[in-house]
Amino acid sequence: MQTFGTDISSNGLDTLGITDTGNQYWNLTTEALYEEAIKRSEGQMAAGGPLVVNTGKHTGRSANDKFTVRDGTSEDTVWWGDVNRPMTPEQFDILHDAFLAHAAGKDLFVQDLWGGADPTHRLAVRTIGELAWHSLFCKTMLIDATPAERAAFDPEFTIFNLPSFRADPATMGCRSETVIAVNFTKKIVLIGGTEYAGENKKSVFSILNYLLPAKGIMPMHCSANIGPDGDVAIFFGLSGTGKTTLSADSSRTLIGDDEHGWSDDSVFNFEGGCYAKMIRLSEEAEPEIYATTRRFGTVLENVVMNDARELDLDDSSLAENTRGAYPIEFIPNASEDNRGGKPTNIIMLTADAFGVLPPISRLTPEQAMYHFLSGYTAKVAGTEIGIKEPQATFSSCFGAPFMPRHPSVYGDLLRKKIAETGVNCWLVNTGWTGGEYGTGNRMPIKATRALLHAALDGSLNNAPMRIDSNFGFEVPEEVTGVDSKILNPRDTWADKAAYDAKAKNLAERFVKNFAIFESHVDDAVKAAAPKVE
Repeated sequence: MQTFGTDISSNGLDTLGITDTGNQYWNLTTEALYEEAIKRSEGQMAAGGPLVVNTGKHTGRSANDKFTVRDGTSEDTVWWGDVNRPMTPEQFDILHDAFLAHAAGKDLFVQDLWGGADPTHRLAVRTIGELAWHSLFCKTMLIDATPAERAAFDPEFTIFNLPSFRADPATMGCRSETVIAVNFTKKIVLIGGTEYAGENKKSVFSILNYLLPAKGIMPMHCSANIGPDGDVAIFFGLSGTGKTTLSADSSRTLIGDDEHGWSDDSVFNFEGGCYAKMIRLSEEAEPEIYATTRRFGTVLENVVMNDARELDLDDSSLAENTRGAYPIEFIPNASEDNRGGKPTNIIMLTADAFGVLPPISRLTPEQAMYHFLSGYTAKVAGTEIGIKEPQATFSSCFGAPFMPRHPSVYGDLLRKKIAETGVNCWLVNTGWTGGEYGTGNRMPIKATRALLHAALDGSLNNAPMRIDSNFGFEVPEEVTGVDSKILNPRDTWADKAAYDAKAKNLAERFVKNFAIFESHVDDAVKAAAPKVE
């Protein structure tokens, strides 16, 4: 075995029982990881410099293959169910031993990184894997430790990723040959049987979502940016609803595009990079993100390129969920320290596949709590295996797959933060208008941006409002630069009776879904429910 790298921690892999390996590559630079990935035929360099890789059959998260060890640490603190599936400590140990055996003789790539831009609340994370490009992905998406920090780096959590590993459901408590297993007691995450790199970053997110609420810090599946006057905006939303696109605004400073914490005095990014959907990316509509696809240091997953190494971002033959991971500083107006002050506006993004919700609505604090716990949106094609077209879904906290604790824990934190700051809350539909999916059209991004600018600069607070008869929130009747017809979804439907029936159906879905939360909220939040005749 040989060890390569300049910043090798005195706390080696042997502390995890990893002793029989091939070469170990510690904290390699972006340039060195490019070389290793290309040398090992893991990827190719495209025109302009991005590294293009293919993740095989797994082109999205394997949500049904994620498990959490149920033991004394997690028994009473994890919300067990379809999202957080249990694995016994004994099953995890069998899995862990099999990982160690599978790693024998393999070259391994190690990165010592931070999860969290706030030095007071950051998490020391070590990633270990068999793919050089995964190591580059982790280095890109998390925050680099300094050489001095790496010398004695003592990871609080370790993520061990072996895509070539195949799990045994009969003995390891998993569902298939693919497994993501989290052990909060041993502070280890094991990922096997998938090359989709997003599992690495979402594992860190899940860990922080478990740890931070105990400190009174709200972890959020959101993007965030800062206005010219220092006002911070938070954009909650699942993948595909516009978190990355809408936060990358040339008139505002980007804090981050996906995962943040809200402490007593700031909003801070968990990451040092961005992970954007690339399919059908438009240079005109999203110039800042588009520019990253022509840069050395960007990792592109399942993006098609021709023999001349030119990219075709419209080609979905490898995956609908094509992705790009790039350092946040590739966005010209990114924050230098990935942090901002207390938020002034909260935006809850939903891609309404029914075409019922208005493009923007103003929420009371109680309505904000209701919609946060509901987390209504549509899962879009490719973000999870088996999703071929948008499907209406409720994902509490706009990120249920990554929330180990009961949603009410995060909901209570949000309500407390809203009460302390007096933040404005808005619900923005980036989904369909003029009809449901298959009949209507996707909401024009120019209209969404215009409405957001009006909300963030405060002018929307002075607009005439109507009360939505189905959902009870306030909806602007006119906004400068926006066709007034689009503000009332019913007006965009040719068949008004069909709209009324679909609106009633969606309201009923909200009420049915929220039944599981009613015992955790007060009467004021219950009263924020849609009206069902």
